[in-house]
This record gives sequence, C-alpha cells and structure tokens, in this order.
Amino acid sequence: MMPPPNSAQYTQQFLSSVLSQRGPSALPYTEDVKWLIRQHLLSLIETYPSLQPKTATFTHNDGRTVNLLQADGTVPMVYQDVTYNIPVIIWLMESYPRHSPLVFVNPTRDMIIKRPHQFVNPSGVVSIPYLQNWIYPSSNLVELARNLSHFFGRDPPLYAQRRPNPNPSPSPSPHPPPSTSFSNNNSPVGPGGVIRPAIPPRAFPQSPYGSGSTGRIMDDPSEVYKRNAIDKLVVRLHSDILGLREAREADMEGLFNAQGVLRQREERLNEGLKEMQDEKEGLEQQLQMVLMNSDVLEGWLRENEAKMTNLGNVDVDTAFEPCDHLSKQMLDCTASDLAIEDVIYSLDKAIQDGTVPFDQYLRNVRSLSREQFFHRATASKVRAAQMQAQVANMASRASSPYAL
Repeated sequence: MMPPPNSAQYTQQFLSSVLSQRGPSALPYTEDVKWLIRQHLLSLIETYPSLQPKTATFTHNDGRTVNLLQADGTVPMVYQDVTYNIPVIIWLMESYPRHSPLVFVNPTRDMIIKRPHQFVNPSGVVSIPYLQNWIYPSSNLVELARNLSHFFGRDPPLYAQRRPNPNPSPSPSPHPPPSTSFSNNNSPVGPGGVIRPAIPPRAFPQSPYGSGSTGRIMDDPSEVYKRNAIDKLVVRLHSDILGLREAREADMEGLFNAQGVLRQREERLNEGLKEMQDEKEGLEQQLQMVLMNSDVLEGWLRENEAKMTNLGNVDVDTAFEPCDHLSKQMLDCTASDLAIEDVIYSLDKAIQDGTVPFDQYLRNVRSLSREQFFHRATASKVRAAQMQAQVANMASRASSPYAL
C-alpha cells in the first residue's frame, strides 16, 4: 500500500491515515513516536523524491510477519562526476526511531551485488557507520540517505549483468569503453562483456580528512548543530503536544461532567417553574373569587346604605342575612367557634386569678376544645363546598353567550 507518486498532499494523507489506524490493522509503533515517524518520512521525501513511503509485510528470521512502513526507491550517488541511482528499501522496524532502520540494497534481475563489499553483505543488508552509531532522537532518515549516497559513491555496491551477445565481435576491444550508459532500470551498464561492473571497482578515493576515513560525512559544524537543535525542538514540541492533548482531554471530560450536572439542574428548574406556574393559576382563580366576593359585598353595601344612618338602632343579629344554607351554616359555625374562643379566654383569666378550681378548669377546657374542633371542621368542609359552588358558577357565566 502506497500513496500516488509525486504528490506531497497525498503522501501526508497516506501517512496520517496508516499511523492513526487502531485495532488489528494498526502499525506496531508506539503512540509517542508516530508523529516523529511521520515527520521523518515527510522530510525524507521532500529531500529525496525518488523514495516513496508505503506499507509492506516484513518477515523476521524466526518466521514472524509484521506490517511495517518502508521507504522504497532509489538513492542518488556520484561516481566519476556522473550521477547514478541505487535502488534501496529502508524498513522502519518496530522499535524505530529509538533504533536504526534496516536498509537493503534492492538489485533488479539485471544487477548483482558486488562481492566483497565493505558496507553491503551478499544478502543486500547495508551496514554503514551512520546506522551503527544511530542516536535517538537526533538521527533521522534524511541524514541516513545522505550517508548512503556518500558511501555508495566511494564504492558502488551493484554490478550490471547482461546476457552474452549472440554475434560477438571477432576482435573485442582490449580497452573498456570510455563511458557507461543507463539501462531501463537506471543502473549503469557497460555495452561489452557478459558480466561487467556497473561502475568499475576501484580503491577508495582520498578523503579530505585523511586517507582511509570511513566515518560519517563531515558536514559544517554549524549545520550539524542546527539540525540537532531542530530535531530536539521537534521532539520537545511533540511531547508538549501530547501533554497539551492529555490536558485538553481532561478538560473536556470535566466539561462533559459539568454539562451533565447542568442538565440535571435544568430539569429541576423546569419542574420548579411548572410548579410555580400551577401555583400562579391557582392564585389567579382565588383572586377571581375574591373579586367576585368584593362585588357582592359592594352591592350589598349599596343596597343597605340607607340603613347606615340608623346603625345604632339596627339589631346585630338581623343585620346580616345568609343567602343560602351553606352561608347560614358557615355563619353559625364561625359564631360558635368565636364564642368558645371567648369562653376559653375567660377561663384562662379565671384560673390565673384563682377564682376557678384547677380540675374544673381542665374539664371545661377539654369539653369546649372538643366542641370547637367540630365547629372548625364543619366550617372547613362548608368553605370547600362554597368554593366548588363558586367555581361552577364562574364556569357557567363564562360559557353563557350573554356574559360580559
């Protein structure tokens, strides 16, 4: 599986997709380095577009198979002022980037590996000083590709193999051709013999830092310092992003909990609001009944206004006349209740003054309290019946077509 070639956007989407997978199809890299792996591959592709990332199955020596990322393509090298492309595969193993990747020279069927070779074994495994001295987190794939190009240029690892010419020249030239050319697989091929070196083997060139030097490329110290600083900043930034993500996830969890509490409070407030609305409707009904009673009293006062001048001659017992049996019963119960209240008050004064024996006081208060209770209970029932009658009267008035 690999992205479309020569497309940085699709490559970024491809890496983001395969590195974000979970479950059985997830790649075996730890979560804390996946972002760094993505950055290493993107930097490699930007510097060496001939290498493209993809996923493939890797088989270990013990037979285990695992799906891994790899960079597959060619690495340029310069030999005798001519640039050639060496096909390689860079496998990012399970422990990458804490440990170095596994690099193979990948010859086509028209190529063979030079034997012996200082940095490539007969199986194609590459072992250069940069891989052996891999340091996490400063080491990266871009520097690896540069070192591959450098060491391959010093000692080309591949030969071109061609089939015999069916019509050989009767007198072959004793000298090799002055130059080489590219075959279809981009490997340098000589036009002459059966098996010919793609690039004639030769001794290592003189190193500018002393003969026989096989170490890493000696770059400008300021550039090395800059690259190391950038790598450290990238690692720190990645750690900060992980910490920030964990903090934001904790904040989101707290906000979700607060949201749940607010929803519960919203339900309680809605219930309380409904109760208040019901109570408001009940109070409005009571207000209507009070207003109706006020209208009745005002009408009665207007009818009896003439009698106010002779109030002193009016018999109190005949001043108010009940309009129905419920009103008469309410009037009797209320009068009896108030009269018993006055008697109990008088008995309290008498016991304080010592004019009534204590046992007689208790018997009278007990008897009067029982009688007062019955009068009050009767008044409560009569009041409820009156309210029901008034509600029914209001409803009948509201439904009448002549009601104002």
